[in-house]
Amino acid sequence: MGLSDVQGELTLLGTVGLIDSPRSETSKAIQQCVAAGIVVEMITGDHGGTAAAIGRQIGLQNPDQVLTGGDLDSTSDAVLKEVVKDVNIFARTSPEYKLRLVILQRSNGMTVAMTGDGVNDAPALKRADAGIAMGGKGSKAAKEAADLVLADDNFASIVAAVREGRTVYDNIKKVLSWTLPTNAGETITIIVALLLVLTLPVTAIQILWINLITTVNLGIALAFEPTEENTMRRPPHSRHKPLINGALVCHMVLVSFLLLCGVYGIFSYAIDRGYSIELARTLAVNTLVVMEIFHLFFIRNLYSTSLTWKDICGTKVVWVTVAVVMVAQFAITYTPSLQKVFATEAIPFLDGLLVIGVGVAFFMVIVIEKQTRVCLSE
Repeated sequence: MGLSDVQGELTLLGTVGLIDSPRSETSKAIQQCVAAGIVVEMITGDHGGTAAAIGRQIGLQNPDQVLTGGDLDSTSDAVLKEVVKDVNIFARTSPEYKLRLVILQRSNGMTVAMTGDGVNDAPALKRADAGIAMGGKGSKAAKEAADLVLADDNFASIVAAVREGRTVYDNIKKVLSWTLPTNAGETITIIVALLLVLTLPVTAIQILWINLITTVNLGIALAFEPTEENTMRRPPHSRHKPLINGALVCHMVLVSFLLLCGVYGIFSYAIDRGYSIELARTLAVNTLVVMEIFHLFFIRNLYSTSLTWKDICGTKVVWVTVAVVMVAQFAITYTPSLQKVFATEAIPFLDGLLVIGVGVAFFMVIVIEKQTRVCLSE
């Protein structure tokens, strides 16, 4: 068939338009990225107008500012390095432009995650901080060059992975923030006794018991903490920001001092009342464990107050570990066979309430300190 076959009068019956619509969950995922301080950019081979329309539809920032492949070719790297800070849509581009954009954004101090599926995307995926290939329609070369492969080719899965990654980061920080101060407190308690030639408030086997039974169980509970409510409404952490910072060091010093005061305070109280050295040490050991339990509930919230009903309720893992520790403490305190092993004695009921009271007072002090620090930082 040639042009001669269609010459003459033609009647227009209608037009047909085709569109590759974005997934329904993409818009919500991008909103979550924006709230989390993550900049989302779109690199496409489509026309600039089409790209801008899709950008507005899915909620990209600055959708009316579009750079095309021609703009990229005619702009030097020095100028483009500044321009790309405010542009999130790149149209009429080919895969090789991705590599240039990755290099430019990394030179701006950005941590770059790049997605791709074609063979030509491999260099950009390799150069990015996190190369993400499509598992469904992605080429073998792209998958091999990438750090991650999406099984469902869904952008929302990347956002879910970011959320999970932040949760893991927070939980690691919680474990450190709980373990370091409590261990430091136990260590300082022994060091002070040795330096001042005082009677040890806890024996070596009792410290070993705390580290093997109490510390391990309570520390494990923090590894299963759920995602905090504002996790995806906080800016990303700098890659150079250490886990152990000045705030944690200050908290470590405070908690160590309070543990020292609590243990020696209850130990001195017991000695002054004429209790045996075994009962005094039993009170000291249980006070140390109770304070560590209260510290566990405090440290579950890194970024907000610890005095909410949700925090008090905790999680099943937290209460299981706390129950295990409490049963273990009751066993070494009141079981005759274990009393001989750990040199302990049964604690009177009122003294038991005093031990809990010390834990409550400790909890209130660290909560007030946290709230004061938050207010001063604002």
